[in-house]
Amino acid sequence: MEATRYEVQGITCEKCVAMVTDLLQGTKYSLHQRNDAMPVEPEQARLAEDDIPQASWLLTYKPLLILVGFILLGSVLVQVPAGHIYGVETMRYFMAGFFLSFAFFKLLDIPAFADAYAGYDLLAAKWRGWGYAYPFIELGLGMAYLANWQPVLVSWITLMVMGFSSIGVMQAVFNKRKIQCACLGAVFKLPMSTVTIVEDVGMVLMAGWTLSL
Repeated sequence: MEATRYEVQGITCEKCVAMVTDLLQGTKYSLHQRNDAMPVEPEQARLAEDDIPQASWLLTYKPLLILVGFILLGSVLVQVPAGHIYGVETMRYFMAGFFLSFAFFKLLDIPAFADAYAGYDLLAAKWRGWGYAYPFIELGLGMAYLANWQPVLVSWITLMVMGFSSIGVMQAVFNKRKIQCACLGAVFKLPMSTVTIVEDVGMVLMAGWTLSL
């Protein structure tokens, strides 16, 4: 029997291999590993939003969606003992939880985050130190929001930091660059997409709303 070889790109994990293997079951085709396959560069292995099948979108962003859901729920529940729930307070607690949680994942591997962040952030691409400092800036913002310390100053810092960060994110997404989003550090391999834009711009809008009150 004559064998025809096909090269399938974008398979970067065992889960992807298992998915393809399941699809081939019951057919005349089989899957074999090539020993002469060229290594895939990290930039090539990353997925863009357009490469993600609609059915797996929720699976791809599951860690991020669960985390944001927990933060939002906690932002509401923490006000229950006081007997009232205010929208402004919910937003403040949410921003505190957002920055603290996202800083945590970045701090797990700061060099890896700095490498990924330099792939799309305008300042981090030119100055590596910004990628190392960014997780600590998020940590400081999270603690400041939690303590309700200097809310006007903290909101201005948030507005500038997240606003500037969103510029690089939007450029990467609009140019359809296939790179990894560094929002959760190097722990979860999330593709850069409009979801990242929503994160950054959402924080900018909340900080702007706080300043308008």
